[in-house]
Parts: sequence; C-alpha cells; structure tokens
Amino acid sequence: MLNNSRILVTGGTGSFGKMFVRMTLKHYDPAKIIVFSRDEMKQWDMAKSFTDDARISFFIGDVRDRDRLYRALDGVDLVVHAAATKIVPTAEYNPFECIKTNVNGAMNLIDACLDKGIKRVVALSTDKASSPVNLYGASKLASDKLFVAGNSYAGKNDTRFSVVRYGNVMGSRGSVIPFFLSIRDTRVLPITDERMTRFMISLEQGVQLVWTALSDMEGGEIYVRKIPSMKVVDIANVIAPNAEHKIIGIRPGEKIHEQMLGVEDAPFTYEYKNYFKIFSAIRDWSYLEKRLIGASKVADNFVYSSDNNNEWMSKATLRKWIDNNTEKIEKL
Repeated sequence: MLNNSRILVTGGTGSFGKMFVRMTLKHYDPAKIIVFSRDEMKQWDMAKSFTDDARISFFIGDVRDRDRLYRALDGVDLVVHAAATKIVPTAEYNPFECIKTNVNGAMNLIDACLDKGIKRVVALSTDKASSPVNLYGASKLASDKLFVAGNSYAGKNDTRFSVVRYGNVMGSRGSVIPFFLSIRDTRVLPITDERMTRFMISLEQGVQLVWTALSDMEGGEIYVRKIPSMKVVDIANVIAPNAEHKIIGIRPGEKIHEQMLGVEDAPFTYEYKNYFKIFSAIRDWSYLEKRLIGASKVADNFVYSSDNNNEWMSKATLRKWIDNNTEKIEKL
C-alpha cells in the first residue's frame, strides 16, 4: 500500500508527522511524501534533515483553505490527517479557532479527498474524543464521525476513510515527559492530581498503527491500539526522583483518567490481538465477515480507560525509554 504511493500528511511538521516521514521513508519506498502544513519555519527546519531524499516535498497550506487542499492533493494516493488544534487549554480559550481547524478542516479534507479520488485516508484522533469533557475532545469526536460518515458519500468512488485513536504520546511536543524534563532542575514539579493516570504510547507505535490502518481498513473503522498506563506521579518520580510535587489542581477541560473506549462504543467494538476496532453504529459494516477475522466481541459494559487497564508501564521501563530517547525528545 505504501510502496510507490504518493502520500500527503497534513500537519506534517508536528511530532507525529516528522516520525511518520522518517519511518515510512526508511521502511517503505513511497513515490513521494508531501508534508502539508502552515508554518514555513517548521518546514524549513524539517527540510534540512531530508536534503538528499527526493521522495519528500513540502507544501505550505492550511486545512481551513479548501482550495489549497485541492491543489495539494493532485496525484495523491493516500492521506494521513494529523493537523489539529490540540492543546486542551488553548482550545478552551480559543473555541472558534479550534472548530475552524478540527471540524471545518476535517470537512474540507473529506470533500477534497472525495473529489480528487484519493484511495485511502486515515485521520488521527485522541483519547479525549471518547466521552469528551473539553472542546478539543468534542471537536475531535465530531471529526471522527465526519471521517466515518465520509464513506457514505464515496458512492462508486474507491475512497475510504478510517480513524486511529491513541492516548498520551511519550515525548511529543507539549506532553508531560518533555515538560517535566524541561523544569526538573527547579526541583519542583506541578502535579494536577495525585490520582491522575495516562496511557503511554511511543511515536513509533503511533506510526505503526497508521500503517496497520492503511493496509487493513475497509472504511469506517476507528482503530484503538492496546497500550500500557502509568500514574503521572510515577512519571514525575522517574524524571526527577528528588523533586517536590506541587498539587495545582485540574486544568480547564482536563480529565483525571484517559479513556479511549466508552461503554457507548462497546456494542460496536471488537477486540483483536494488538488493538480494538470500533465500527460505525449507523451502518451494518460490523457484520461483514472479512472485518471480523481474528476478532472477538467485547462485553456490552466494556470501558477502556487508563485507570482500569490490564497493562501498566513500570518505572524501570520508562527510565530506559527516556535514557534511549532523550536526544530525540529534545529535537521534537
């Protein structure tokens, strides 16, 4: 699927986009990867790492601009949609801007992909889209539903849309690990709530989930990768064992525990070896046999959240991961 394909990555200069480009160029041989984003400085910085690879190109644009998307999608086979307004407090205080990117931008991309005959589209989601309590999560839930419903508009077109959902990405810009690393010398780490837990997934695992979706999707699935959980206080103790913890309280729109599958999703969810698939409630896709090979139906009361997870990351595992990835974290 990825070999010899022309791939466009929206938000391609973000943490995920940069890792997706590196890994896809290393493990596959795409005809072209087009990095689509609105920040020319980030593109300029990123381009310096790929000066000897003609398979990558850069395209300035914004998913809010439908005409620009149409131009960028000329000749493209696959799209990975990573562009979003993601920071929870930023979305709470700038709700109009969040909607313009996360919802209007999703509609623009869906329309453009349908009209351009793109073969496969995978949109990145977030744990916050499951039972959302903040605008970012609500906007991504709306985005998820738009991409799933996009399959209904394809008609005879071969365009298919699916979604991947995962939680806290270790080491990504704006996440807790690089934040704690940046202030650990102060010997005081702010903790919102001592009970707080988070899912833990690496950027590499996030990229692999997208690869899986591109090769496996029939259209309309939401893929949820199985990943371990960890307490935020344990993360803090690994990064700065002797630091004081200052409890600062929950930020606007923040959850104590992450959730990627709610009880409302359970009737439409099947479990596979490494991930779950949520099927659409508005069509009978769940009953297509080829979708269910190797799958088992989850219980009707099933919830997949970071506090009731069966798998937990140890402090030693996180310590080893940080030691092996410090340089990479600093560059993101």
